[in-house]
Amino acid sequence: MTKKRKIIVITVCLITLICMGAATCFYAYRILLHDNVQCKENTLIYIPTHSTYQQVIDSLKTNKILYNYNSFNRIAHLKKYPQKVKAGCYKITPSMSNNSIVNMLRSGNQKPVRLTFNNIRTKKAFAKKIAGQLEITEEEILNLLTDSRFTDQYHFDTNTILTMFIPNTYEVWWNISAENFMERMFNEYNKFWNQNRCQKAAELQMSKAEVTILASIVEEENHLADEQPVIAGLYINRLRKGMLLQADPTLKYALNDFTIQRILNKDKEIASPYNTYKYQGLPPGPIRIPSIQAIDAVLNYAHHDYLYMCAKEDFSGRHNFAKTNAQHERNAAKYRHALNQRGIKR
Repeated sequence: MTKKRKIIVITVCLITLICMGAATCFYAYRILLHDNVQCKENTLIYIPTHSTYQQVIDSLKTNKILYNYNSFNRIAHLKKYPQKVKAGCYKITPSMSNNSIVNMLRSGNQKPVRLTFNNIRTKKAFAKKIAGQLEITEEEILNLLTDSRFTDQYHFDTNTILTMFIPNTYEVWWNISAENFMERMFNEYNKFWNQNRCQKAAELQMSKAEVTILASIVEEENHLADEQPVIAGLYINRLRKGMLLQADPTLKYALNDFTIQRILNKDKEIASPYNTYKYQGLPPGPIRIPSIQAIDAVLNYAHHDYLYMCAKEDFSGRHNFAKTNAQHERNAAKYRHALNQRGIKR
């Protein structure tokens, strides 16, 4: 082979190697660093606890996340992600590459979810609300709420445990355990009950749980912010005088029917510790999880001499307040007349 021919052969080989290297680099770039997300908006995927790698792939396919699953699979195996699947909620953004997705999933770099709860009356309703937003099941929540050994850890009983939950929006991990969720809510409870609120409860000579129980009654009576402190003051007046609270919402709770518009005399005889027409003082637990507004309405109750209240006859949701039973009977008669005119018997 002549010298000139050798040079040509070497040159061709070098060009071939360069081209192959370039092609390899381009291919590596395509599968590793080039975006592989087909969804046009941020998308959340949820990976349950104990999920397999195949279940992750199935979730990606169900949500139509990727263009090319073969390239993702190669990177995932290269980085040993199938052996390191971690549960959680993950945010996939447009323009993410296989490499960035695998790194996020493998490291467990999940996005917290915004958990919101309010307007809840019972443990079952609370458990359902939480289970609808997190991986926790209703049964897991209910088991803890009804376990006296568990509630004792937080200095509540199975009646007062719902007073631990402060309605708000919280950021939590989607796959948080039921026990860790409770611990988080207890920490939020302690933040809410700051020195100022604790001092006001002490001045009322009421525990935090008692304040919350009264707030639950106040809120069931009326959701209006301007009337709640007045209602709270009325019930505090009755408690201080040793009078029965005679709060209709507690009867509705005992009857498990909040749609009732007309309380009957037979309702007042129900054998339930939540019957405040029959048993003195506060009921053993809240009749709903009251809002922050209602709790603060009790702590900042209006000072007045009212002892009685009755829904207004215009069905506005507001109340007529009275200082004497005679005044109250007149107000009650107007409301009964309005009920009769509308044919409301229950």
